[in-house]
Amino acid sequence: MATVTIWNEYRHEREDDEVAAVYPDGIHATLADALEADHDVRTATLDEPEHGLTDEVLESTDVLLWWGHRAHDEVADDVVDRVQERVLEGMGLLVLHSAHFSKVFKRLMGTTCNLQWRESGETERLWVVDPGHPIADGLEEYVELPETEMYGEPFDVPEPDRLVFTSWFEGGEVFRSGCCYRRGNGRIFYFRPGHETYPIYENEEIRQVLRNAVEWATPTRGSPRTFGNRPRDEP
Repeated sequence: MATVTIWNEYRHEREDDEVAAVYPDGIHATLADALEADHDVRTATLDEPEHGLTDEVLESTDVLLWWGHRAHDEVADDVVDRVQERVLEGMGLLVLHSAHFSKVFKRLMGTTCNLQWRESGETERLWVVDPGHPIADGLEEYVELPETEMYGEPFDVPEPDRLVFTSWFEGGEVFRSGCCYRRGNGRIFYFRPGHETYPIYENEEIRQVLRNAVEWATPTRGSPRTFGNRPRDEP
């Protein structure tokens, strides 16, 4: 059982009636509901002291889920520093939907993480392009989402270590929607589905992806990382 922290801006749900109708208790609560049967889950939000991500919280977190949209610039740089350090140490990070523009993800990718988008409620087919990857366990060939926000290429991120999902949209666009990375000892998974006005996180197949991704990103015991000057092992 992993210790999972779900971070959410929690602004849309409190300020927009349309979003509140979909996620009345916040996106973080719906994500927690998808994971709490298998993991020790807690939540944190932007307006808490230190955004709810104190040293103590991060030190005890195995996997951090991050959902953000309209307030990326309000995330304090010292909190971004903490998250980056913990990922390099081995904490897993799941970056969801519009969190591609978060300070945390851009810092770890080293690129703009920009893309094309369109809010039009179109159908999306989330194709499994790496069926042997553990994040795709239990899925069919694709997941169909009847109403989504379109994200389209080019997606300005580094080439993924593994690409698990590619999306096709009704308007003809495609997008790399499931990207795996390693940074230091930490595993990072960017997962595109999850717009705030569509109940995508209620979809059981999307929940299965999230559960699989948490398992994949959970730190494993490895050899210690040692830096700096090293004495000889042999005389």
